[in-house]
Parts: sequence; structure tokens; C-alpha cells
Amino acid sequence: MADSPMPITGAVQHYAWGDLTFIPELLHTTADGRPWAELWLGTHPNGPATIDGGGPLVETTGELGYLLKVVAATRPLSLQVHPTNEQALDGHARGVYPDDRAKPELLCALTRFDALCGIRPISATLTLLGALGAEPLAAAIRSDGIGAVIEGLYRGRIDPRPTVVACARSQRPEAELVTRLAAEHPDDPSVVVTLLLNRVTLQPSEAIHLTAGNLHAYLSGAGIELMGASDNVVRGGLTEKHVDVDELLRILDTTPLVEPVMKAAARSGRYPLPEAGCTLVRIEPGRTHTSTGHELAVGLDGRTLYLPPGATLAPATATFVVTTP
Repeated sequence: MADSPMPITGAVQHYAWGDLTFIPELLHTTADGRPWAELWLGTHPNGPATIDGGGPLVETTGELGYLLKVVAATRPLSLQVHPTNEQALDGHARGVYPDDRAKPELLCALTRFDALCGIRPISATLTLLGALGAEPLAAAIRSDGIGAVIEGLYRGRIDPRPTVVACARSQRPEAELVTRLAAEHPDDPSVVVTLLLNRVTLQPSEAIHLTAGNLHAYLSGAGIELMGASDNVVRGGLTEKHVDVDELLRILDTTPLVEPVMKAAARSGRYPLPEAGCTLVRIEPGRTHTSTGHELAVGLDGRTLYLPPGATLAPATATFVVTTP
């Protein structure tokens, strides 16, 4: 029936940092030894969903302006930023970006989820570096500012090695991350840049909002991710994939992010992503939801659904739905 939820099948991305079992277990399918990093639900050409028993989702919905994902990471992802709409349009015309639109993101945790999210307030970073014995880096921040220090690290004007050595003597979580990353990515300046970012640990239902220019990296955990329908990623390091330091420094927002966690959203179960014109809503068992547009849903029972306009959802388990105005 056109006014009933329709099962869909998403596209699985087997990136190396993915968890082996979380997404297969969610979907009630057999793990195959490969990392199942992401499940894409949407119409983006790099991973389009299909309607079960029908054709490509895009033939029914048209191109959706958002992309819904399940993400499951056991290893840190690359340190990265995403462009604004204007930057994406310009970069797409120059051949820098595959898509001509922004990639704002939010992630709602399903498990404990560790991430780096945005520039930490400067006073807190200076306190941390002092505790680590990384005074030369702290002095550079005081004299030149955080943006100049990040550029200096990436351009080779600031040597990251003394800070890595200082971290090796510390048991603080931030230092332990640097030591681990330095072993995996020797001589990568992004290792030290992680010390300048907010370290966030989300509990289930807590979320972070990643706006354009926000320097970030997921470290570990599983969650529901909602983003603009774009694959525009600019990587600075912590990866074997292509990095583009020039573009990263051009679009990086060095404004400190005081509160990275969406605290009000966790209480209400509504996670707005205004840049993409949509909201992620958690529908609890015993409640119903009626679609007002082309909406997608993923339940904690593993159901993945397309909700045509007017479709009513009455989930048996908590279900995340993307709503549009």
C-alpha cells in the first residue's frame, strides 16, 4: 500500500575501520569477516538504497537532500572537515569535490561513542598541554593563535615530535590517544592536532552536530548518522586515503566549540540538522508517527524503511526517522 511503510535495503560500505559484527547483528544477517563500517540509506549515487521487491529508491522519491547512515567504528577515522554550500559549489567546479553541496552531519550514539569534535576552548587546551609538559606547543598557541599553530604543524614549521614524546610519558586519555596514533601514523602532524580538539564520549541517545569547517574524527562506537546528501570529505591525516592539506586549511573553522554535545536533543529525542532541512526523531514503542514527506527510518530491531507521505509508523522497538518540513 502506498500509505504504508515500505522495507528498503541499504548499501553497506566495508571501510577498513569498520566493526565486524555490529551492523550484521542489527540487520540479523551473518557476519562475513569483513568490516561493516557504514549502512547507507538514501539516494546518493555512491550507495543508493533499493525498495524491497521494487526498484531503486530514487525512482520513487527523487533525489533526497539527506543521507541516513548506521556507523560502526572500531578504529579512528581520518581527521577531516567538510565545506559549506558555497565552498562545495566552488570546489565542485574546480574538480576538488565530487558533490556540489555541503555535508553537515550529526551523530546520535547507539553505544558508547568516542569522537574528536571541533576546536577545544583555548584555555582548556593550554591547561592540558601544561599538564602534559608540552610547553613549546602551548607557547606557540599563546603567541601565534590556534589557527597559525595548526597551519604550522601541517606545513612543517612546527615539529610535532617533542609533543609526541611528552605524551608518551603521560597516562591521560588524550596523551594515550596520541601515543597510539603516532604508532599507527608516524610523522603525521594530525596526531598532535588531535590534542587541540574536544574529546567527546557520548552515551546512547547523546549526539554531536558537525557543521561545515568543524575539524573532527570518529574514534570508536556505533551510532545513527544524519547528513546532507554529499560525500565531500577533506582529510588532513590519520588515513591512507587522499589528504588535501591546502583545502583543509582553506575551509577550516578555528572558532572554539564550547559545547559539542547536543544536550537538549538527547532529552527530547529530536536532533535537528537545519543545514540539510531535516530532523532525526526517535520514535519510542507505543507511539505512532505519520510521515509528512519522503522519510527514511531505521529501527533498533534492524528494520530499514521508506515512509511515503501519509504513511503511519507504529514501531515495536525504538526507531529513528528522518523528518522534513
